[in-house]
Amino acid sequence: QVQLVESGGGLVQPGGSLRLSCAASGFLFSTYYMSWVRQAPGKGLERVSDISTGGRVTSYADSVKGRFTISRDNAKNTLYLQMNSLKPEDTARYFCAARSSSKRGGFPPKEYDYRGQGTQVTVSS
Repeated sequence: QVQLVESGGGLVQPGGSLRLSCAASGFLFSTYYMSWVRQAPGKGLERVSDISTGGRVTSYADSVKGRFTISRDNAKNTLYLQMNSLKPEDTARYFCAARSSSKRGGFPPKEYDYRGQGTQVTVSS
């Protein structure tokens, strides 16, 4: 059974930091591109960041570039997102998502095979 379980969200003041984690199980993690996506209230899903299977290639949305860092530990089947200099507009539910590297579409992925339930991030004073 595939599981993606996000954690690390919470309430933080503007300028603060959070580190999100996503624990994966039920599939061969090291062969999947991994992504973080987010959804703000009343808005659609927004891609945040992606990472290649080995972790050497990353991509970021312009809105988070220079503030967020994606990483992965294939030995622990875990994906991370370090978020610094948080802004109120970063408030959203954050999801991790997985896409098999053997499927069409390449990197960064534009669709996903699996997605977690998400963790809420609220940036407010």
